[in-house]
Amino acid sequence: MLSAVERKIEQFITDLNDKEVSQLFTKLPHGKRLRAKLILHIAGSSLSAIKTAAVVEMIHAASLLHDDVIDDAHTRRSKPSINALYGNKTAIMLGDILYSKGFLELNNISSEVSKIVSAAVVQLSLGELKDVSLSRTFNLDKNIYLEMIYQKTASLMEASAAAAALLAGKPREAYMQYGKNLGIAFQMIDDILDITADSDTLGKPALHDFEEGKTTLPYIYLYEAMEEADKKILKDLHAKKLSIEEQLWIKAMMQKHHIIKKSFAEAKILVEEAIDTMDKRGEKRLSAIALAMIERDF
Repeated sequence: MLSAVERKIEQFITDLNDKEVSQLFTKLPHGKRLRAKLILHIAGSSLSAIKTAAVVEMIHAASLLHDDVIDDAHTRRSKPSINALYGNKTAIMLGDILYSKGFLELNNISSEVSKIVSAAVVQLSLGELKDVSLSRTFNLDKNIYLEMIYQKTASLMEASAAAAALLAGKPREAYMQYGKNLGIAFQMIDDILDITADSDTLGKPALHDFEEGKTTLPYIYLYEAMEEADKKILKDLHAKKLSIEEQLWIKAMMQKHHIIKKSFAEAKILVEEAIDTMDKRGEKRLSAIALAMIERDF
């Protein structure tokens, strides 16, 4: 079924009748197509489901293009990012084109699906702005962090599940909760992997988030657990290029205070809730997707 989604995306890009856009699009890594998988597993392989999955993946790709510009990221899944290859202006405009084409195609699915996905993109954009704003300070408010990752990441997964449930005539609330839990857990685990995984596995420099000014859940928990002297050191390292010794110190502090285990346990609770929700509905494939979330290493 995913191959049908890929063909539909290619068709949408071809419809633009622009050689430059077609060439640029071939440079984008596909990723796991997690949102498309959710939609297809919930709604099946109808044309509406395939179109919705294709649009959502285009919107997700657009958000990543903008995200790479914001973060000054030169790699995306171990490959050069569009902004690294062609500059920020090209990356931003390609993102805008994918957004615009996606919104246009939403109108050909249904007004209700269009409303669900469009509302999520508003939240996604608000989350991106909040992420930028939070990077200017050493944020220690866990609730603000959770709100930001819901908007930036989970809102589109929640909308994907909701739109698919609508298309399939299934009760929306249970699937929305599943998508929300999955999205929040996904971002939490991404934030953990930024600390624990090596650069080759991540496809970007390790501890990049902290160097960019982001205080994700592990750093919030670490600061809370530290002695005053160590708290000052951690704050002094925030939003600066870290030496190897400084990276090792942060990782050692994480290990000393069992921060990775604590952060992972919080993500695992959300995933287990998602699995339980889907198990009760007999949605074994969706449960398997959630289980893979806490077993991934990249």
